[in-house]
Amino acid sequence: MIILGVDLGKARTGLAVCDRGEILASPLTVVEEHNRERLVEKVALAAQNAKAELLVVGLPRNMDGSEGESAQNARETAALLEKAAKLPVALWDERGTTVTAHGYLNETNVRGRKRKAVVDAVAATVILQSYLDSRHKKAEL
Repeated sequence: MIILGVDLGKARTGLAVCDRGEILASPLTVVEEHNRERLVEKVALAAQNAKAELLVVGLPRNMDGSEGESAQNARETAALLEKAAKLPVALWDERGTTVTAHGYLNETNVRGRKRKAVVDAVAATVILQSYLDSRHKKAEL
């Protein structure tokens, strides 16, 4: 199944997609949009274009596992995405994904404007890959 990963941001939202075999997540694009309704439309269109069958939206929990304003925003946006895209949406704990994304970009020496342009898509890839890995572990049990 093709799955679209979403890393919501205030100004930029990263998107990633996996192969039909659900093995590997790859960066897709970054959507620059401040308005939630327009963002939802753009992400729903990206899901349609990618032929996605499921959306995985990062849920930004605090390090202690609690949820704040950002998590509530993610839940609300996920509900809007589910309606707009007419696809199921899974929320996935995204703690540490941006730090991990920056680590990957450091390893590949991506700096400056180029980093800013891709870090959100890389974070979406980390979220989606974590989700895929979890599905594989459950399937093995």
